[in-house]
Amino acid sequence: MSPEDEQGYPEAGQTRTRLPGGDPYGGAPRRTGRTSSRSLVTVVGVVVLLIAAIAFANRGDSSPDDTTQKNAAPKSAATAASGTKPVDTKVGGIPSGFAHTEQGAQSAAANYAVALGSAEMFRKTTRDAILQTIMTPAHAASSEAAMDRAYTPAFNQSLGLTTDGTAPNGYTFVSRTSPIGTKATAVGNDTATVEVWCNGLLGLAGDKSTNPVTNSWFTITMKLVWTDGDWKIDTHSQKEGPAPVPGDDKASSSDEMSKAVEEYGGFTYAR
Repeated sequence: MSPEDEQGYPEAGQTRTRLPGGDPYGGAPRRTGRTSSRSLVTVVGVVVLLIAAIAFANRGDSSPDDTTQKNAAPKSAATAASGTKPVDTKVGGIPSGFAHTEQGAQSAAANYAVALGSAEMFRKTTRDAILQTIMTPAHAASSEAAMDRAYTPAFNQSLGLTTDGTAPNGYTFVSRTSPIGTKATAVGNDTATVEVWCNGLLGLAGDKSTNPVTNSWFTITMKLVWTDGDWKIDTHSQKEGPAPVPGDDKASSSDEMSKAVEEYGGFTYAR
């Protein structure tokens, strides 16, 4: 409401004179009887309509035969979980014991993508433990050698880490992978090829960091083999994208990023 509305200014074309002690509009005393009656009728009518509307709504909510309510029921989405149950066991902090099914293979691939993109991959001892857990025994050793050639002391230093892959004092190293979706492209009795679309965070959070935390989008393709009662990675590869258009989100401070990494834990993925 504008100031003019609050002060009761007269409508255009009308002239009213304010007289001391009289009607502020300067006219004869206003007849209020008819107006009050009309107002009362209006109020009663509104109340009756409200009561009727509430009664109708309650009747609709309680009626099992309400077709409108049935039609409005939510339908399952394409990304809804479809597995029998999530895994409840871990080996070295990594989920294990996946179902011997296509869904189990997708769940294993999603969880293994998280492990491959974790900060623990930058340290030799924890990296070897991860690979021993998620790789097939036939390819664990060769995978360790390949990763040693990738995660070199020089590479760690280029990210602002120490040569052994740890963060300097006063800094928090961030390396996280979040699966967005999975797709099985080939499934056999004891083999499966699964693609995992991921979003990743990588960088060093700190006041004077020259490598701030950034995000990226990539897809990991894993060839899985059913080995010793669980899905294991036989080989894997990675490619960029698909990447969405960047949004307008304001970048958080280094302190906010450090707290987020420390306070928010990861998930166990099951499809």
